[in-house]
Amino acid sequence: MKILVTGGAGFIGSNFIRLLLDKHPDHEIVNFDKLTYAGNLDNLKGIEADPRYQFVHADICDAEAVGAAMAGIDAIVNFAAESHVDRSIGGPADFIQTDIYGTYVLLEAARRHNVGRYIQISTDEVYGSIRDGSFTETDRLQPSSPYSASKAGGDMQAMAYHTTFGVPTIITRSSNNFGPYQYPEKIIPLFITNMMEGKKAPLYGDGANVRDWIYVTDNCEAIDLVLHDGEVGEIYNIGGGNECDNLSITRLILAALHKDEELIERVPDRLGHDFRYSIDCSKVKKLGWAPARSFEDSLRETVDWYVGNRWWWEKIKNGEFAKYYKEQYESGNKS
Repeated sequence: MKILVTGGAGFIGSNFIRLLLDKHPDHEIVNFDKLTYAGNLDNLKGIEADPRYQFVHADICDAEAVGAAMAGIDAIVNFAAESHVDRSIGGPADFIQTDIYGTYVLLEAARRHNVGRYIQISTDEVYGSIRDGSFTETDRLQPSSPYSASKAGGDMQAMAYHTTFGVPTIITRSSNNFGPYQYPEKIIPLFITNMMEGKKAPLYGDGANVRDWIYVTDNCEAIDLVLHDGEVGEIYNIGGGNECDNLSITRLILAALHKDEELIERVPDRLGHDFRYSIDCSKVKKLGWAPARSFEDSLRETVDWYVGNRWWWEKIKNGEFAKYYKEQYESGNKS
């Protein structure tokens, strides 16, 4: 199988490519990535010479470039997205362009080239916040941020292309991922690296907001299963079953690094901040998937990875991210 992986230089995409190459010797991967601020070829260090791997530097909004990359492609897995809620509040336009228009370009290419599978990678945030219970795949979408709204728009296009044109689309919606190679604007890598540098961990409000956490490799295993065995036209929620509030996450990281709570800095809450995300994952579990790692072990492994790979994140935080961090975090105004 020859697979076009868009956004493959990002956090989840790069982990997915590594998993595919390790698990499926007969698969070929075309990594199609624009290399925005969060795209990083260091995420794929060590596989560049693999004859089954090819990198294409291009934008999914460029229909000509997408068409040129489609030769022999059997499946598309679309990770390419603008994905940081804070950035979407400050500048929604890029999110609309990539997450909605870019998805349209890919779906059109899948339709024209009769691709056998199209996997749209989405998020539990499209459902919005829920106080009690968990969302199922048939619940209505209630996105709260420009980011989640843009992802919901891409999802609806994917389903419409299946209904109208017969494009073999499948959607996965995962909970909050964490693990190696996650860009240090997200809470877990930001807090780990800040604490390692002796800097504050900027915690929104009272830290009571709840997320369900999944280790990135567990999510990639589920996506791989859906790619090969999922039913076309269906949606699959993928969650770790590890609901935890942000203050508790912060304290777990502090304990792993042997730091104390003086490094916690309370900052004003984010605009439109959803209180709790929770998804029912029974559907994907019926395919035979379950998380392979405990939350505690995978969080410890993640902390150890950032401790052991300063070369990877220090140059990020000393580069483009430095200006953004100063403006958004050190000012105490993350919204």
